[in-house]
Amino acid sequence: MNKTCIIIGASHAGSELAIALRKEGWEGKILVISDDTHLPYHRPPLSKDFLSGEREKDSLLIRAAGIYEKQEIEFLLGVRVEKIDRAQKTVQLKNGEAIGYDKLAFCTGARVLPLRIPGAELDGVCYLRDMKDAEAIRAHIVPGGNAVIIGAGYIGLEAAASLTKLGMKVTVLEREDRVLKRVTDKVVADFFTKLHTEAGVTIHTSSSAHSFVGQDRVEMVELKNGQHLPADLVLVGIGVRPNSELAEAIGLEVNDGIVVDKYARTADPDIVAAGDCTSHPNALYGWHLRLESVPNAMDQAKSAAASICGIDKEYNSLPWFWSDQYDVTLQIAGLNLDYDQVVVRHNSQKEHSMVAWYLREGIVIAADCINYPKAFMAAKRFIPKQPRVNPAALADEAVDLKTLLKQG
Repeated sequence: MNKTCIIIGASHAGSELAIALRKEGWEGKILVISDDTHLPYHRPPLSKDFLSGEREKDSLLIRAAGIYEKQEIEFLLGVRVEKIDRAQKTVQLKNGEAIGYDKLAFCTGARVLPLRIPGAELDGVCYLRDMKDAEAIRAHIVPGGNAVIIGAGYIGLEAAASLTKLGMKVTVLEREDRVLKRVTDKVVADFFTKLHTEAGVTIHTSSSAHSFVGQDRVEMVELKNGQHLPADLVLVGIGVRPNSELAEAIGLEVNDGIVVDKYARTADPDIVAAGDCTSHPNALYGWHLRLESVPNAMDQAKSAAASICGIDKEYNSLPWFWSDQYDVTLQIAGLNLDYDQVVVRHNSQKEHSMVAWYLREGIVIAADCINYPKAFMAAKRFIPKQPRVNPAALADEAVDLKTLLKQG
């Protein structure tokens, strides 16, 4: 079999897709092209264990190099794809080289949204998306120094925890009126606000940066209200944008991500896409979603690999995520889209342990589980069945969750 499958992006999705292709019987060439200079690595630890220095590069690899070699998976690293010719079925690299493909997969992920304010180019103003970003941040960590984090989403709060543990004085700026505004209810946001403030982090809500001040490197952050904050390091975490321009340039549908069907196929029968760069249908919630999560990338990549091999393998997994901050693990099952009720269950057996259940018209649609793995496992199992439960029983920790959700 002399066919070639090119995978653009050495991401979680790219790594999983390449391995899954062999499992599905692809005997041809597999070539992964990425502008990153590293073999595929785990990205969640970048804001946690890697940033804090507890883990180093080699420990982050998703798979050892020998596994790819054994599966005859080739990599072109540090190389950018400039354009694609669907008619000729070639990808053109930045150096002008054109490489032919029979099947093509977009696993291009997403990139950070830049904060375009005066001083944004100063040394010490950092973002966090890849290994290079994390290494740049580590170079600016000064125990006893001042770090300003812009954006109180998961990345911002995880980095705040890591930098605090390393001895920096951390201030978080959030333009909304509370942390985690886009992704959690107020009860969960209040929990994490208290967690961080008790650890010494200063949180300013309804607050935005006007400019970064300094000569060659950042020294202060000027707020829109005129206040100035000292800064040896600034970390901007205000969201990401899917890398879908290559797909859009060749006429594929793009709508907050590369649009694919439930089998990870685009409108072109020879092109699939997987991971953070895609917008895909979800039967449980009833519309297209773009998810930024490792489980999504891994599961969707398996469907994409099957499609390349002519096999229909539907991707319809329940979305789930996690975040580690200090000694607290937040595990999220489902999406709290259009919820109309939140029910909180506390776990008196463990410190900092609770779950916020999100309901819509009496049906459990999502759960934020804080140091509560038993609730998380129950939620993952039963949310797809759309259980309708008694809210009072759901809040009562004396009522067995497994029995309650099964009855619902």
